[in-house]
Amino acid sequence: MYYSRNARRCRSKEQRLPSGTQLRYCLTAMQPSQLRKLVVGGGLLALLLLWAIPTTANLIIDYNWWKEVAQVDTWMKMLWYAIGPVAAGTVVAFIALWLAHDCGLRFAGLRQHDFPMYARFVPVGLALVGFLFAQISIDYWTVMRFFGSRRLVLPGDAWKDQVFSRPLSFYLFGLPFYSQVLGFVFVLAILCALVFWATARGWQLAERFRFERDRVLVRSPGSFDFEPRSLMLPGASRTGFLRTIAVILLLGLAVWFFLGNYELLFNSHAFMTGADFVDEKVTLPLRWLLIVATLAAIPWAWMGKYKNVIFLVVSAFALQLIVPGIVRAVYVRPNEISIERPYIERHIEATTLAFSLNRNATERPFTPSARETVDPAEENALLDNVRLWDLRAYNATIAQIQALRPYYTFPHTDVDRYLINGRIKQVLASAREIDVSQLSAEASQSWINPRFIYTHGFGAVVSEVNRITPDGLPVLLIENAPPEIKSPGFQLTRPEIYYGEKTQDPVFVHTAREEFDYPSGDQNRYSTYQGTGGFPVGSFMLKAVAAIAEGEPNILFTGYLTAQSRMMIHRRVHDRLEHVADFLLWDQDPYLVITDDGKLVWMADGYTTSLSHPYSATLPVPGLEEGANYIRNAVKATVDAYTGKVALYVFDPSDPIIQVYEQLFPKLFLPASEMPADLRRHARYPTALFRAQAEAYRTFHMRDAQVFYNKEDIWEIARNLFGQSGQPEPVQPTYIVATLPGEKTPEFLLILPFTPRGKDNLIGWMAARCDGDRLGELIFYQLSKQQLMYGPMQIESRIDQDQNISKDLTLWNQQGSHVLRGSMIALPLRGGFLYVESIYIQATEARMPQLKKLVLAIGDRLIYRDTFEEAFAELTSPSAPAKPAVAAVSTTSSPAPTGAAQELPALAGQIHRLREQAEELARELQVLEKQAAKK
Repeated sequence: MYYSRNARRCRSKEQRLPSGTQLRYCLTAMQPSQLRKLVVGGGLLALLLLWAIPTTANLIIDYNWWKEVAQVDTWMKMLWYAIGPVAAGTVVAFIALWLAHDCGLRFAGLRQHDFPMYARFVPVGLALVGFLFAQISIDYWTVMRFFGSRRLVLPGDAWKDQVFSRPLSFYLFGLPFYSQVLGFVFVLAILCALVFWATARGWQLAERFRFERDRVLVRSPGSFDFEPRSLMLPGASRTGFLRTIAVILLLGLAVWFFLGNYELLFNSHAFMTGADFVDEKVTLPLRWLLIVATLAAIPWAWMGKYKNVIFLVVSAFALQLIVPGIVRAVYVRPNEISIERPYIERHIEATTLAFSLNRNATERPFTPSARETVDPAEENALLDNVRLWDLRAYNATIAQIQALRPYYTFPHTDVDRYLINGRIKQVLASAREIDVSQLSAEASQSWINPRFIYTHGFGAVVSEVNRITPDGLPVLLIENAPPEIKSPGFQLTRPEIYYGEKTQDPVFVHTAREEFDYPSGDQNRYSTYQGTGGFPVGSFMLKAVAAIAEGEPNILFTGYLTAQSRMMIHRRVHDRLEHVADFLLWDQDPYLVITDDGKLVWMADGYTTSLSHPYSATLPVPGLEEGANYIRNAVKATVDAYTGKVALYVFDPSDPIIQVYEQLFPKLFLPASEMPADLRRHARYPTALFRAQAEAYRTFHMRDAQVFYNKEDIWEIARNLFGQSGQPEPVQPTYIVATLPGEKTPEFLLILPFTPRGKDNLIGWMAARCDGDRLGELIFYQLSKQQLMYGPMQIESRIDQDQNISKDLTLWNQQGSHVLRGSMIALPLRGGFLYVESIYIQATEARMPQLKKLVLAIGDRLIYRDTFEEAFAELTSPSAPAKPAVAAVSTTSSPAPTGAAQELPALAGQIHRLREQAEELARELQVLEKQAAKK
C-alpha cells in the first residue's frame, strides 16, 4: 500500500519509536497523494464488501434451498444461463468500445501512454459501460431458449405458416433471438460511434482549452468561447472507423427489414390478426426492394457519400409506406370479404390451434327438450352432487364455525372429487392455516412467536356439496382439530401444514422450543417437526449467513437454534413453484388433495405461454397483463404440505416450449406417468386455461370466413347475479359431477354456458373432462338457433319476478341482515338444463352466511324451497297444473272427492298452501316484533 521508500523509512524507525506512535509516524510520512489513494482505496473496498457480503450470504442460502428440493444441478444451470450470455455480451461490447475509444484518441492526435492515470481508469469505465449495456440489452431466457431449441425434433405434420413455410419453433425461439442479436449489434454500433466522437472531440476541446488558457496567462487577454458548433468533429466522416460503423449500420438495417418481413404475420387488422392481402402481395415485395436498396447503398457509405445513402434508403422507405395504403383503399376495400377470405381462414385456423380448440376437442349438437322433470335413476350422479354452496359463501361460513382461534384462516376453498363408499362424490376442501398477523398484539410483537412457535396450520375442513344442516350450515366430513373424520375413505396421518397459501418466511423447526400444534380446550398442544423440510441451520456459519441474508441479527444470537434445527423459506406454494421454475406461468389457486395414506399435498397447474404465434389473436389470460396468443397447460406440480417436496410432471409433452425446457433442465421435470396414482386421480382441467379457451371459442366457433368477418354470431359468456349488488357478472367455470349426453358414466367436469351477443338465452356450452385418460378433452355443445332455451339471466329475471321470492328477499334485506345470492350453476341434463341458485342470509355484524332457500329451475318450472330434499321431491314429480288465480284459502265448499286417489293430491296441495301461509304470517310477526322492540 505504501511506496517502498516510505516503507523502509518506517522500518528504520521501528526500534526507536514507541509502538503507539509508529502508525502515526508512518501516516505522517506519507505524501498527500498517497493518503488520498489510501482513503479512496479503503472506501472502494468498503463498498465492495457491503455488496459482496449480503450477495454471498444470499447465494449460500439459495444453494441450501436448492439442495433441499434436490435441484442443485438445475440451479447451477440457471446461474450459467444467466451469467454466460451477459458475460459474452460484455466482452464483445468492451472490445468494440475499446477500439472506438482508441480510434478516437488517434483521431485527436494523442496516445494513451501520454496520460498514465487516464489510461488506468478508461478500461475500467469501458468495461462497466459494456457490462451495463449487456445487462440491459440481453434477455438470457431468449438466448437459452434458442440454444435449447436446437435439438428440438418436430413431427412431420407440424404447423407451418402459409407465407414463409416456417415452423412454429422459428417464431417461438429463433425470431426473438435473431431480433435480440440484431438489436445488440445495432445499438452497440451507435454506442461505439458516440464513444469515438466523445473521445476525439473531448480531447480536441481539452487541448484547445489548455492552449487558450496558456495564451491568456502568457501572451494576451483572449478567452475560450464554447459554441454549439464546437461539438462538430470535422473530418470524422472520412475516417475508416466511421465508414465501417456506417456499413455495419446499413447491414443491420437490412437485416432489420428482413426480420420485419416475419413481423407482418403479427399485424393487427380490424377483422383479423396476421398478414392480409396487402401485406403479402404488396408490402412484402416492397420490403424486399427496401432491403436491396439498403444493401446497394453500402458502397456509397464506404466512399463517404452519405447524402446518396440517405436519399436511396428514404425513397425506398417512403415507397413502402405510401403504395400499400393506395392499394388498400382503391382495390381491397371495395372487395374486402372476397379478397381477404383465405387470410381470415388462416387467422381462424391459427387461433384455434394456439388455444387448443381443435386438439382433443369435439363439437356436438345439443337438442333441447320440453322436459320439466328429472328422472332420479337417470340423473342419479348429478343429483347426488348438486353443489348448494357458493364457494365465497362457504369460505366465509367455515371461517366462522371452524377457525377455532382468531389466527386460523381458510384462504381458499377448492372443489374436488373422491370415491366415498364406491361412488364418486364432489366435495369442498379448505386448509386450516395460520395467519400470524391475527395474533394478539403481545404475541405478534414477539420475534420468537411467528418464527419458532406458530409455524404451521393444522388439518382441513371437508364437506359434501349437497348437504346442509337444519341451521343452514354445511355438513362436514372432516372437521375440528385434531381432525374428526366422519366419512369412510378419508384419513389424515399428517395434518400439519408447513407449506400452504398463507404462510410467513422464515420459520425455524426442530429447535429448543416446541411448536404450537392445535388448541385443545383451554390448553394448547405442542409438537416438534419430524420431517425433512427446510435446510440445516445449526452451525455458527449458517446462522451468521442466515442473519445477514434475512437482515435479522436475532438469528445469530438466539439460543433456541440447535445442531438439528432447520430453516424453512419459500413456503407459499405459488412462491415456491415460481422459485423453482419462474419461466412458467403458475396458476394463482393451488388446490389441496388428501392422499390415500393421509398426507396433505398441494397441486398446481403450470402454463407455457407466448405472444409469438403467427396469425393468432391475443386474448386475455389470467395472470398475464398483456395476455397471450398461445397457451398450454404443460405441467402439473405437487408440493407436500408437510415436507415441502416439489415435483413437476409434464402433461403435454407435445408442447414445443416445454420440450425446450426439458432439454435445458433434464432433472427438473418428470413424465406424467410417474405421478402417484392417488394424486393422479385428482388432476383436473384448470379454470384459467378453460377461461382463456372460452374467450377464444365464443368468437372462433365461427369457421366461415364471411360470418367471421361480419361478426354475425359472436357469443358471450353467460351472466348471472351474485352477492348484494345485484349487478350481472359472467358465470364462473363450474366443476360438477354429471353424465354427459350420450355417455353412460358420471365424471368430474368443468363447464361454462354461452349466450348470443346482446341476448340472454342459452346458445351453447363447453365441457372439459378431468378423469383418467380423458383429462384434457374438450366438448363444445351447440344449441339450435331455432329453439329457445332459457339462460342464467333469464332464470334470474324469473326469480326476481316471483312474488313469493321477491317478498322474502325484501324482508330479509331489512332489520340487520342482508341477502346473498350464490352463483347460478347450470347442470346439463339429457336435453335440458337444471339451474340451481342458493340464497343465503347474512347478519350485518357477522360474516357467516346461512343457506336459507334454494331455487331450482327446469323448463318453465321454478321451484323455491327450504331444503334440497323438498326441492328434489318436487323436481322428480310431474309438474302440477297451473294454480287458479283465487285466494289462498277458499271459503266455498269443494265437491266431495270421488276416491282416495283424488283425496291425496288435493289434501297435499291444501297442506302445502297452508304451510306457505303460516310461514308468511310468522315472517310478518317477526317484523312486527322487531319494530316494537325498536320503539
